[in-house]
Amino acid sequence: MAPTFSTPIKIMSSILLLITIIIAKGQVPNQTSTLVFYLQDVGRGFNATVMPVIGINGRVWSYHSFGTIFVVDDPVMLSPSPFSTQIGRAQGVITVTSLDGENVNIVLSLVFNNGEYSGSTLEIQGTSRQRENSRELSVVSGTGRFRYARGFVVFETMSYDAPSDRSVIRLTITLAIP
Repeated sequence: MAPTFSTPIKIMSSILLLITIIIAKGQVPNQTSTLVFYLQDVGRGFNATVMPVIGINGRVWSYHSFGTIFVVDDPVMLSPSPFSTQIGRAQGVITVTSLDGENVNIVLSLVFNNGEYSGSTLEIQGTSRQRENSRELSVVSGTGRFRYARGFVVFETMSYDAPSDRSVIRLTITLAIP
């Protein structure tokens, strides 16, 4: 005679099986990608790509002055060279949000208009600690090829020329795309 199981044991076994299936489905790994691009940032002159637009009256509008707001429209390049292929623009707003000028809040859209990501965007947001060479911010969304993307981006200053106020910033973007 075969052993029989009581109804409560059958119910409990069914519930455990169902929970295991639900947990397993939720753990499907996302596709992860790492992309590297370069921003050509120009802070002054006729071809400036970052410019203060407003600040607190009576104060100098600078990266170190609380309340100063900048707009950005940097070219996004494939290599650090200013003659590299441009694949898009980094467009957004930078706000000096700490009283001591140490941190800025960045809201930035990478708008791709050339190459394999043309027509797509990535949305970046977060606090950037200005005095650090390497700064990590969140990738909060995207469109086109990057729809539903999440991840992080590391901004790393590769070079800075104070007299011309030019810098090259490497973006290493790590994405999880469902």
